[in-house]
Amino acid sequence: MLTIRFARTGRRNRAQYQIVLQEHTIAPGGRHIEVLGSFDPHSKKAVLKEERIKYWLGQGAQASDTAFNLFLGKGLATGDKRKVKMPAKKVEAVVEEAKAKEPAVEVAEAPKTEEAAVETPVVEEKVEEKKEEVKAEEKVEEVKAEEVKEEAKAE
Repeated sequence: MLTIRFARTGRRNRAQYQIVLQEHTIAPGGRHIEVLGSFDPHSKKAVLKEERIKYWLGQGAQASDTAFNLFLGKGLATGDKRKVKMPAKKVEAVVEEAKAKEPAVEVAEAPKTEEAAVETPVVEEKVEEKKEEVKAEEKVEEVKAEEVKEEAKAE
């Protein structure tokens, strides 16, 4: 199956893309059948071979989500805008790391002496304080994770 998609070119921190027609199993930087245009994301400038794009879409070539959305903007394709699948910023990994950092608090049995009876409430208070701190940290991490998700949705 043929695919119209972006192949990254340009230098580091200054990406540019060629819009190429390829077999879908070939890597985007690999060999291509035809170059159908270019796109500069910094200036939002697209140079497209409109006739060739329409021809290949008519022949059954599939456009990637990003390329399809670009074609919609230029009037080369019809339909609804597709959601671009961006990799998550590993929000779940951040939450898991926070849980892993949570100190494992174990309360050992105190010996049955008068001194231990006095120290036990102090230890329990410290344990409760640690638990509250961990819960507060988890809430902060959850808020950060939600902000990252909202930013990703906004983009």
